[in-house]
Amino acid sequence: MTPLTALTSAFAHPRHALAAAALAALALTGCGSNGSSGNGAQGEPGRGAGAKVSATPSTPEQAAFAAMLDKVAQPCSSPIEAPSGPTDERSTGSEGKQSLAPGETPPAEPIEPGAPAEHETQLSDRDQCASVQHEQRIIAALQTVSEPTPAKVRKSLNGLGYIDERIHGLKQDGRTTRFYLDLRKDGGRLCEAGVAAGEQADVTPCMAPATGPFTVNNLSPDGV
Repeated sequence: MTPLTALTSAFAHPRHALAAAALAALALTGCGSNGSSGNGAQGEPGRGAGAKVSATPSTPEQAAFAAMLDKVAQPCSSPIEAPSGPTDERSTGSEGKQSLAPGETPPAEPIEPGAPAEHETQLSDRDQCASVQHEQRIIAALQTVSEPTPAKVRKSLNGLGYIDERIHGLKQDGRTTRFYLDLRKDGGRLCEAGVAAGEQADVTPCMAPATGPFTVNNLSPDGV
C-alpha cells in the first residue's frame, strides 16, 4: 500500500485513526515513566528529606555533668530562714527614700538611695556552699595521685565527673599540675583553681563571668 493510499484509508476509517492515536499516547506515557524512575531525584525517595537533626539540648556527657553538679550542691539547697527579730533597717517610702521613725530628726544631708554595685565581688551563698563540697572531693582525690602529671590529673577529675570541656589551663608546673574548673550553672559564677601536688594538693574558689566563654584571664578570686 502506498502512503497516499494509507492516508486515504485512515480518513476513510476514522475509528482506526483514533485507535492509532491512543496507542501512540500510551507508548509515550510509558517512556516518560521509565525515564523518571532511574537515578533522578524522583527515583530516590528519602534523599530530599534527609535525616532530622536531634533536638536534644545537651549530650549525655553534659547531662551527666549537670546531674553531678546538682548532686554535689544538694546540701546547699535548703532555704535560709530570714531573721524574725527586730532589725535596725529603716523602711522606705514609695519613692525609695528612707522614712523617719516618730520623733526622729531628719539628717542634715539628704538621704540618697544606695547605688547598686557595678560588679558583684562575692559568690552567691549557694555557690560558696557548693565550692566547699567540690573542694573536699577534689582534694581527697588528688592527694592519692603520685607524681601528678596533666594526664593523671585529668583522669582523676574525669573520674569525679568533671568533663574535659570544663577543665581549663591544665599545665604542669615543676612537680605540680595546675588547672581550673568551670562549674557555672543556672547563672552561677563558680569556678575552682586547683593545684595537684600529692599530699599538698589544694583547691580554692574563684569567680568567672556569669555569661560568655570561660577564659583564665577573666577570673577573679572569690571575695576580691
